[in-house]
Amino acid sequence: MSIRLRLTLLYSGLLALTLIILGVILIVTISRVTLSTVESALRDEAHSLVYSRSFQPDLDHDSPVVRQVAAPTTYIQARGPDGTILSRTSNLGNFDLPIDNTRLAAQNGAAWTDVAMTDNGRLFILNEPVMIRGQFVGVVQFARSLAEQDESLKTLRNTLLAGSVFVVALAFIAGWLLSGAALQPIQRITDTAHVIGAQHDFDRRVDYHGPPDEVGRLATTFNGMLNELQGAYRQTEQALQSQRRMVADASHELRTPLTTIRGNLGLLQRKPPISAEDQAAVMVDVVDETNRLIRLVNDLLVLARSDTGRPLRSEPIALAPLIDDVCRQAGLLGAERTIECEAVPAVTVAGDRDAIKQVLLILLDNALKFTPEGGTITIGAAVIDRMAALRVRDTGPGITPDALPHIFERFYRSDESRTGSGAGLGLAIAKELIEAQHGQISVESEVGKGSVFTATLPLA
Repeated sequence: MSIRLRLTLLYSGLLALTLIILGVILIVTISRVTLSTVESALRDEAHSLVYSRSFQPDLDHDSPVVRQVAAPTTYIQARGPDGTILSRTSNLGNFDLPIDNTRLAAQNGAAWTDVAMTDNGRLFILNEPVMIRGQFVGVVQFARSLAEQDESLKTLRNTLLAGSVFVVALAFIAGWLLSGAALQPIQRITDTAHVIGAQHDFDRRVDYHGPPDEVGRLATTFNGMLNELQGAYRQTEQALQSQRRMVADASHELRTPLTTIRGNLGLLQRKPPISAEDQAAVMVDVVDETNRLIRLVNDLLVLARSDTGRPLRSEPIALAPLIDDVCRQAGLLGAERTIECEAVPAVTVAGDRDAIKQVLLILLDNALKFTPEGGTITIGAAVIDRMAALRVRDTGPGITPDALPHIFERFYRSDESRTGSGAGLGLAIAKELIEAQHGQISVESEVGKGSVFTATLPLA
């Protein structure tokens, strides 16, 4: 059963129950008012008759005798103390007004009323005791037919019933239409969710132009959730594309040294064997390609650990001794280039010492790779806005503007900026390590004049 039908049935049921209760209260109230009016009229007639000259006692029997009737619609009947009918009005014909003998026997002078059922409808009976000289000598019964009142109540009851059925039916239709209009945005949300699930179209939104009520807030919340899902879906797609691209690039990079190694091993297995000089050259190639594979696998492991979100250590690190250590290693690596180390401020950064050193070595290796012999590489640091900026400047060929936005992507290499034997993972690793320490890395370059790589880290 749909929520629309449940709401309509609930609304109609409550309305029907309300109408029934009001109808019952109205009918009971009118019935009681009618009986009270008839009783009051009969009491007035009884008082005027019993205490008037038209009602005289029979001296021989000390019994009341009815001589005339005040109203033609009133039936009057006199009974003796034992319940015997003494006299009655002619409009009764052969019908005897009933009486409760138990009340008659226990009479103490108080009047009482009864309602009797006849073939012609109900009769309301007022029983008025008659006391003569302090003695109970009988009772006079005054009755009026309630047929007219009952007919009016029946007509009212039927009218209320028919009106209630009509009103409930009309309310059901109105409730069905109103609930449909109220739930239409929810239906649109359902349809939108179905289309999104079927077509993966996260650009769709719920079109709602109503008031900011509960349904409006639901539509707004649903659209907000779609925005979040759209962003997450795009990030997931980008991550999957990056992973696929990385797997494809890694496969390509691994295939080349493996193919070289397999070819060299095939040369070593030749019969007759190759010369000793060729064997030595083949072994050198195998060792070089093996070292290349080891470096590539290590780089991939670093990136994989970075992708898992594994946090790096964060501890105070004195910047000057760390850069001095890197400068000494750089002097050994680039003997054909001039390595200049600028004065480093005595500051302390928050980060991982090994990760920072690895970033500097990656930047130095990149600078050594593209700086020609006789060129200059400068290492320095400065404090800018509570951040330590580590700089590595080279005098290489520079990077073209088209390549700058992609320089930190994995496996990216351009003819102008990356023509070495690397796999294109070094700068991507440096970027991941710096960002894992809440820092940033950037590059400025001018073709023909060199490049400046800057890594910023928060001060401790």
